[in-house]
Amino acid sequence: MKHGLYGILKARFLLDEDAIKNWRFIVFIIGLAIVMIANTQRYEQKVFRIAELNNEVKELRSEFVDRRSELMKLKMESTVAKQMEARLILPSTVPPIKIKVVQEKEKGFFEKLWQ
Repeated sequence: MKHGLYGILKARFLLDEDAIKNWRFIVFIIGLAIVMIANTQRYEQKVFRIAELNNEVKELRSEFVDRRSELMKLKMESTVAKQMEARLILPSTVPPIKIKVVQEKEKGFFEKLWQ
């Protein structure tokens, strides 16, 4: 056991005759580690981008709500009336009258014209 641990510490497994197998495995492990590090980096970048976009969505949503409330205030009849008073256009004091259009038969209509 002592001899095996001492051999590992001196890296004899890299210098022996069959060291090529060990070097291939070590290069494979290093390549895997590089791929994992790159993948983790890309994942973190995407997480940060998602956080940025979520913050932007929240800001845009709050701006939308503010603008919608402003629009509702501007569309109110009292606001429109105040703006029109500045141009000397006043609201009507006479209530509107509903006009009903009754369509008569064509034959009857022309007969009334000739009478």
